[in-house]
Amino acid sequence: MGVFAVTTARGPAWDPARDIREQDGWDEHAAFADSLVDRRITVFGGPIGVGDTVGNAEDVALVVMELPDTDAVHETFAVDPWIVSGVLRLRSVRPWTLWLDGRDD
Repeated sequence: MGVFAVTTARGPAWDPARDIREQDGWDEHAAFADSLVDRRITVFGGPIGVGDTVGNAEDVALVVMELPDTDAVHETFAVDPWIVSGVLRLRSVRPWTLWLDGRDD
């Protein structure tokens, strides 16, 4: 399994007048994200910023995932309701070599 650092960015359907949890389709996106944790695909993830706000005008979240390859990362996000609806887009998918890992697993 590989480890990937994934960043998401605002898509064309992102409403800048709303905080992250107020975007259209939040509940569906949150359920999708929770399922990735339940399936042990997402190791860490969350918004880049403070609280429900988003750091800069483009970045939305950083997600650390364990999957076989970058194609699997793209396939996984292809069914995210926010990617499908255009609220989010993938900004980067980068392989990450972990030299330090404090997780117990």
